[in-house]
Amino acid sequence: MAIHPVATVICKLLGSAGKHNKGNPLGALAWASTLWLIFSLPLAYVVSLYRIEWFFPAMLLVIGGRYLTFSMLFGMRVYWLLGLSLAAAGYLLGKSLASPTVGAFVGASIEVAFAIFILLANRRGVRPNNSFKPNPLRGSA
Repeated sequence: MAIHPVATVICKLLGSAGKHNKGNPLGALAWASTLWLIFSLPLAYVVSLYRIEWFFPAMLLVIGGRYLTFSMLFGMRVYWLLGLSLAAAGYLLGKSLASPTVGAFVGASIEVAFAIFILLANRRGVRPNNSFKPNPLRGSA
C-alpha cells in the first residue's frame, strides 16, 4: 500500500515530479490500471488457497500486466520489457512450483533491477523529455 506514496517522495527527493504530465490524455489509465490490480488480488488469493506456491506467480502476472500500461502512460518503452519479464517469471515460477520465498525474491529482484536501470537512464538523460507524444507504430516517444 505504501509503494505509490514512498515512490512519490523518492522521486521528489531526486528532483522529479513522480507523476505523469497533466496534459497526458491517458492519465485516467493510471487509475483504471490501479483498480484492475486491486480487483485481481482476490484471484491471487483464491489461487493460493489451492496451491500456496502460486500466490507470487499469480501476482507477478497481474503486476506485469499493469506495467504494460505504464509504457503508454509515462512514454517509456522499458516498461514493456519490465512487464513481460515479470509475467515470464510468474509463469516459470508457477510452472515449477517454486516456493513462495523464491517467488517473492525473484519478483522483487526484477523490480529493483529495473528501478535502478530506469533511474540511471533518466539521470543520464536517455529519456528525451517528459512530454507525451504517443506513436502507435513505434511505441511512445
